Parts: sequence; C-alpha cells; structure tokens
Amino acid sequence: MANVLLEFVQTLFIVLLETLKSVFRFFIPAAKKDVSGEIVFISGAGSGLGKLMAFKFAQLGAIVVCSDINEKANDATVEELKSQGFNSHGYKCDVSKREDIYRVADLVKNDVGDVTILVNNAGIVSGKKFLETEDWMIQKTFEVNTMAHFWTTKAFLPSMISKNHGHIVSIASSAGLTGVNGLCDYCSSKFGAVGFDESLRMELYALGKTDVHTTAICPFYINTGMFDGVQTRFPWILPILEPEWAVDKMMDAIRRNQPIIYLPRILYFFFFLKGFLPCATFFTLSDFFGASNSMDNFKGRAKNQ
Repeated sequence: MANVLLEFVQTLFIVLLETLKSVFRFFIPAAKKDVSGEIVFISGAGSGLGKLMAFKFAQLGAIVVCSDINEKANDATVEELKSQGFNSHGYKCDVSKREDIYRVADLVKNDVGDVTILVNNAGIVSGKKFLETEDWMIQKTFEVNTMAHFWTTKAFLPSMISKNHGHIVSIASSAGLTGVNGLCDYCSSKFGAVGFDESLRMELYALGKTDVHTTAICPFYINTGMFDGVQTRFPWILPILEPEWAVDKMMDAIRRNQPIIYLPRILYFFFFLKGFLPCATFFTLSDFFGASNSMDNFKGRAKNQ
C-alpha cells in the first residue's frame, strides 16, 4: 500500500510539472524543427489544403511526394512545384483502395526513399442527412476519411520506427470531436481519424519511439470549396477559415511536434465546456451558435473541381 501511495504522489507531481510545462509552452512555444531533406507524402495534394501544404513543405526544403485520385490536378501541382525549382514527385492514388495505397507506397520507396513525414489529408463529404445518405457513400466516406489513414501509416510507419524518426499527420476536423446535424457519416469518420491518431501516439509512447510524432489537425470549416454553402452565425467568433491562414497554423503545429491542434483557438473553450456541461445544454448552445443549421445551405465542391 505504501508503494502505491508513493507512486500516486510521484504521478501527481509529474502531472503537475507536465501541466505547468504545457502552460509555459502556450506562451513560449517550442522551437520549430527543420524539415529540409525530409520526404513528405501528402494525400489529396491536387487541390485545397493538400496543395498548399505541398508548397509550404517544399519552400522549407523538403522532398514532396504528391498523391491524388485526380491525376490531372496532382500532375499540375507537381509541375508547378518543379517549375519553381522544388524537388517533387507525383503518383495517382485512390486512397479508398488499400491495394492501391500499398502499390503507390512501394513505388515511392523505390523511386524516392523512405517517407519521414506522412500527411493524411485526402477527404470527402456527402453533406446529407443520415437517412438520405446512400450506403455506398457512407462506406466511401469511411474508406477515404478513416481507413486510408490505417493503410498509409501501415505502409510508411515501419521505417520511421526502425529509425526512431518520423511524423504522422492526420488532417481530421472539429467534426471529429463533436456531432453536427447533417454530417453524421463525416463526423463519425473524423472521430475515427482522431481516435486513430491518439491510439497510435499511445502505442509509439509504449514502444519508446520518442522521435516518431503524431499530430491531429482539427479545424472548423475551411473555405476550400469542400464545404461551400455552410454558414456560421457569428463569424467574428467562429469564422469560416481561410486556407492560407489555416495551413500556416497547421505547419506551425507540425514543426513544433504538437500532438493536437484546434482551429480557431475558441474551439478549445467550446470543447472544454462540452466536457462537463449536461448534454441538454449542448443542444441549446448549438442552436445559439448556429451549429444546428450550419449545413442547411450546403452545396459542396463543384463536380469539375
């Protein structure tokens, strides 16, 4: 009993120190790591956040491997990167298919080398109510938004573990932390992505792989076209995010090895409230802030994009 009590006191002390360190890092962030020479694999690099991140990493000296199911858009990203003198490679990949992910992963290993930073960015959204969403679309949403993270990570993580060096980035969503009317399949898939990231981080900790990091990115709606038509009642509190601003924040979190980031910061307060307020108040607050009908005028990305 004495040993357990001593262990409890030690644990309490460590928790206090870690909490104080976290508060300190809030005001004085950790230094940004150098990503020059790193091999970065980005899914969904043909447009939106993926394309922006490809350029951000390239500008920092990384070797960027772009993948997308839209071969034309992906090739355009790669050619634009190369025209500016950056080291870039492109592969068409359907991340909803495990075999295609493994095929492309083998090509990347042979052509470029071992991936050291994996950015699971590809995502889709139906934007329909649960009973209106076709079965195949629900399945496809999970294949792209959740299961693809498993297969890409299985493909690239072993070399990171063997070298104790690497980073797995999951572009999730604030919808992976709270339910949203009209996004049942999307929210569920993003909850899966967040859970995958957290569980993987625990496994890496247990293995002692302290230099293989994971980061879950949980932003509010971003103005990339994917969520065209969504509304926010108080944009001065909870705005539709601009892609450039959001990607800058994401890159900052990745380079500082931050485990999870919510965008914008006001989300930290909202999810703090969600953690201890009754469920009934969650409905009331959702109504007040417009979350209950944010998807009412959803249109989504144009088919030709």
